[in-house]
Amino acid sequence: MDLEEKFAERLSQLRLAKGVSARDMSLSLGQSAGYINNIENKNNLPSMAAFFYICEYLDISPKDFFDFDSNDPEKLNEITGYLKQISDEQLGHLLGIVKGLIK
Repeated sequence: MDLEEKFAERLSQLRLAKGVSARDMSLSLGQSAGYINNIENKNNLPSMAAFFYICEYLDISPKDFFDFDSNDPEKLNEITGYLKQISDEQLGHLLGIVKGLIK
């Protein structure tokens, strides 16, 4: 799978996770109604500036966009924000819980 195909699939995945249609997202970005659809169908790629607007719209960083292993980077970022507020001891306990959930 090439990068253009991965980009299109990732955009679709993140847009659907946000619960917004391609048309609504396109219009919210100030583009034509078919803009996002054209990207997702691999007919077009966004400019760098448009890519940053897409990330801002999705409430993620460009790094999060290309983290193909993360299904919901917005939630992961929210969790990380909370984790930064807890003590080292609490963080250790949480790590044990997460490891237990994965087994």
